Amino acid sequence: MAVLKSFYGTMPDGKEVELFSITNNNNVTLQVITFGAILQALYTPDKFGRLNDITVGFDSLYGHVNFSDYQGKTVGRYANRLCHSSFNVSGNDVQIEANEKGGNCCHSAGEFSDVVWDAEIVGDNAVKMTYTSPDGNKGYEGAVTAVVLYTLTDDNKVVIDYDVVADKTTVLNFTNHTYFNLSGSASGDVLDHVLKINADYYTPTDSFSIPTGELRAVKGTAFDFNEPKTIGRDIGENDEQLVMCRGYDHNFCLSKKDNEPCAEVFEPVSGRTLKAYTDLPGVQLYTGNFLDGTVLGKGGMPMPKHNGFCLETQHYPDTPNHPDFPQCTFKAGEHFISRTIYEVGLQK
Repeated sequence: MAVLKSFYGTMPDGKEVELFSITNNNNVTLQVITFGAILQALYTPDKFGRLNDITVGFDSLYGHVNFSDYQGKTVGRYANRLCHSSFNVSGNDVQIEANEKGGNCCHSAGEFSDVVWDAEIVGDNAVKMTYTSPDGNKGYEGAVTAVVLYTLTDDNKVVIDYDVVADKTTVLNFTNHTYFNLSGSASGDVLDHVLKINADYYTPTDSFSIPTGELRAVKGTAFDFNEPKTIGRDIGENDEQLVMCRGYDHNFCLSKKDNEPCAEVFEPVSGRTLKAYTDLPGVQLYTGNFLDGTVLGKGGMPMPKHNGFCLETQHYPDTPNHPDFPQCTFKAGEHFISRTIYEVGLQK
C-alpha cells in the first residue's frame, strides 16, 4: 500500500486543503481531507466486484464549507449536544456558543469540524491529522490539541484513533460523523439496510434532542435492534421519540462484550456489510432525517431524506449535565484516547 497526496481545494482565506488516498490489496480505497479531518470517501466492491463510494457527502470543498450537515467530519471537543450550551467543570460554570434552537450547542459549533488540520503521512497506510483549538474558542476553557490517525488495513478495516489533550480541565468527546449508504452514495435511502445494535437501553430526548436522563429499555419498542431488522421497519411508528426526530437520532447505551462490534449493517442488493467497533459507552444512530433533497451531493445528485445512516461512537449526549452517565471530563494533561473501527466486507 501507499498513501497518495493531492490538492483538494482552497479555503476562502486562501488556505489549501489536501486529499489523501490509501488503497489496500482488496481494492478498498479510503480518502480523507484536511478540512474537518473528513472521511471523504470509502470505495468498496460489491458482491459483483463493482466499486462504489459508500459514503454520502460532497465532491467539492465548496459543498463541505457551505452545505454540510457534518458529512464525514471529525467532531469535538464535545460531540453531540449540550443543554443550554452550559455545564459545570470543577465548580466553574462554563457557557459556550449556542448553535441550535433552544439555545443548545451541537457538535461544539464546529470547533474541530470547520477548520483545516495539519497532516502527516505515517508509513504506507495511515495519515495523522493534528489541530490545536485555542483557549476560549467557542467559549470553552483550555487549549485542546487533537490527533486523529486514519489507518486502512488489508483486512478492510478503517481504524480511527483519537488522542486528545487539554491544558485545562475540560470535557472531551470526539467522534466521526460519516453518513454511510452501502448501496452507494447516490443510491436513494437506507431504509432497506439491515441493522443490529448491541444495546439494551437508549437515552430518550426532549423536543430539542437533549437526553431526559432516563435510560429506557429498548425491548418491545421501535428502538430494539438486538435482532437484525431493516432500518425502515419501525421508523414510521407513532412513537413520540421518532416523531420528534423524524426518525432515529438517538444514543444507544452499548451492552457489547469486548471485541464485539457495537453495530452491524447488511445491504441485501450489494451484499456489502459494515461492522462498527468502539471502546466508548454509546453510539448515536442518525438516519439522515433532515436531508430533504434540496442539497446536491456527490455526482451532483440530491441527498434525499434517509440517504445515509451514521453510527457515531461517543460518550452520551449532554453527559456533563447528567452525573449518572459515564463521565468524560478530563483534567489538564490527561489524554482522551479512543479507537473506532469501521470494517467493510461482503456477506458470506
